[in-house]
Amino acid sequence: MKRPLQNVYFGRDPVKSVTCPFCSGPLERPAELKSRRPGEMPVGSCGCGAVYAFDVTGHNLGSAFIEALVFGCNMDWDLAWNLYPEEDYLESLVENYDLESHYIVPSGSYEGRRISGALYFIRLQKDIREAAGEGVQKRLDQKAPPLSAPWPAEKIFSKEEVSELVADYQLNPLMMAAGRDKKIVRHLQRLLYSGDDLLRSRAADILGNVSSVIARKDPGAISNLLQILLNSLSTPGSSGWGSIDAAGEIILHSPDLFAGYIPAMYQFLGDESLRPGILRALARISMGRPELIRNLSFRVMPLLAKSDPETLGYTACLLGNLGAREAVSDLEKILGDQREIDIYNNGEIAKHSVGRLAKEALGKIQNPESRSQKPE
Repeated sequence: MKRPLQNVYFGRDPVKSVTCPFCSGPLERPAELKSRRPGEMPVGSCGCGAVYAFDVTGHNLGSAFIEALVFGCNMDWDLAWNLYPEEDYLESLVENYDLESHYIVPSGSYEGRRISGALYFIRLQKDIREAAGEGVQKRLDQKAPPLSAPWPAEKIFSKEEVSELVADYQLNPLMMAAGRDKKIVRHLQRLLYSGDDLLRSRAADILGNVSSVIARKDPGAISNLLQILLNSLSTPGSSGWGSIDAAGEIILHSPDLFAGYIPAMYQFLGDESLRPGILRALARISMGRPELIRNLSFRVMPLLAKSDPETLGYTACLLGNLGAREAVSDLEKILGDQREIDIYNNGEIAKHSVGRLAKEALGKIQNPESRSQKPE
């Protein structure tokens, strides 16, 4: 018999301790994995073997279910998609979860804040848990720092504070604040023109995440932002700076809302100064939803004959994510290119040779399971 959740009162706000819906055991705050890919949710596990994913908006429960199921299978997509509900796993949903306080707030309102987060739980049958459990625990042991913001939940950030958080790649405080203060978008836009490549890339990344939160309530505001970003590329002499990357990140994190803007990016592939950035943004989008641009492969394949290393490298990344078998022979021709370009991922920039990127692309094409995208 499950013991009742403990009720706690802070002022007039009743809250409940967070416990597992299967065993009633206490739970730790969900955390991001160090191997996190764009769009992935924070996850956690219970001592009984259940795992859970955190959806900050409470509106992406389908994605949360997939995150929890695949995480419980130690990221084995083939195993996950061959499981049957009730027979192979049980599922449960806990709503009104507040990440900041790590409490369940039944009223949906706590300290003047609207609480809409949700924890999606999956508990696999014993034999499957035993097979995947060790790998799951290893991933959790390598988790990123806990997702607890060092700021008051009601904090309104100044542009200087936003800049500081971006520089430290503190994503969670900004996402939590985005639902209350849309001025964060303007502060992040300012950083898209920074001369610091890493700061600019982090700003674009975080802007995509923040926009996904705002778009749940006000998609029109983010649609207007996308139009501004893309229109800025038409200005004569525009370098694109972070506008291209920001547009790509917004689409990556909210593809169902903004995929219609992808064709607007194609027109800039003919501009040699903007082309590398456009390819980089399209490659990022293809990590999450390759089917949205699958028909682009024949259009970009001729770019593998260009001499610019950024064009070659980002085209290779894109074609690999698309699984473009028709590009194999062209990719093989650039395997020996040792020129290096910058690749941004998870808040860091690393140098990769064109040849290495071509090799990785060929690996993804020949082994579809190795592609980094996740289904929606």
